[in-house]
Amino acid sequence: MKKRKSGSKEGKGGDSPSQLIDARIKELSDWRGETLARVRILIKQADPEVVEEWKWRGVPVWSHAGIICTGETYKNVVKMTFAKGASLEDPSGLFNSSLEGNTRRAIDFHEGDKIDEKALKALIRAAVALNTSVRADRSPRPLSEETKERVRRKRRLRKADLAIAASVGRLSIQHLLGLPESAQGRAGDHAT
Repeated sequence: MKKRKSGSKEGKGGDSPSQLIDARIKELSDWRGETLARVRILIKQADPEVVEEWKWRGVPVWSHAGIICTGETYKNVVKMTFAKGASLEDPSGLFNSSLEGNTRRAIDFHEGDKIDEKALKALIRAAVALNTSVRADRSPRPLSEETKERVRRKRRLRKADLAIAASVGRLSIQHLLGLPESAQGRAGDHAT
């Protein structure tokens, strides 16, 4: 049986995240569905490589090298939460919710709100750039020749230390068993 992250890839009946988001938009059938659909289109336009996911028992999530944002729907608001929003520049002032946190920021869309599409796309692209730059910083960096030599030296010393420890251990066992130091074979091979 193939193990999946909880709710991240498929929903009931094996529906894909995209199908589940389609169904959510259709079931809302009001301004919230229209707003979520428009936000989704703008996300895909801003980042054609975006991955749609369905997490946390029914929340649309858009990712690229990490979560970009979520699209939550409530009775009076469609909330677009940016996972690393506190680290993003927001020159257009789109963030209007979750402003007190150290990590996330959100945009609450209310009925009748006009979406600043150009600014939203720029914010989405900035979130993708942040995700990919963080991802790049986690990748291993090549070692300098000086560091490689230091590692080789430590390995040689470790091998020498192990050889000495083995030799001392062998001599100690021979001494405990009352065998001469020049005894052939390993001390552990002799019966007592």
